Amino acid sequence: MGARKRISAEKRKEAQATEYFAKLKSVPTSPRKMRLVADMIRGMEAFKALGVLKFSNKEASARVEKLLKSAISNWEQKTGRQAANGELYVTSISVDSATMLKRMRPAPQGRGYRVRKRSNHVTLFVDTKNEIQN
Repeated sequence: MGARKRISAEKRKEAQATEYFAKLKSVPTSPRKMRLVADMIRGMEAFKALGVLKFSNKEASARVEKLLKSAISNWEQKTGRQAANGELYVTSISVDSATMLKRMRPAPQGRGYRVRKRSNHVTLFVDTKNEIQN
């Protein structure tokens, strides 16, 4: 590894030490459906967001709920403190499209219709309120 690459990798590693996040990769739901769930909890207090996700009837909400619990656990692991009610907030959540499975479906007159089975990646960041304001 070259010197410049090593230096930038070390800077990236130091920056990640102060960020508390969780990633969910290759989720077999469309990004559009996942963004509806992500928009519900963006900027919300973490434990309130867990309650919203628990009682949401969207299929993607169960996966985002598990991801949020993982992000809270990562915060507790890195800081060495227990998360109190009203302390943690969902600072940002992003949904990006992942690989697409392309399939063919029989259509009339010998044609074939393309079926695109989409998937997505979700990244969720949590932090305390005073860290957000700084």
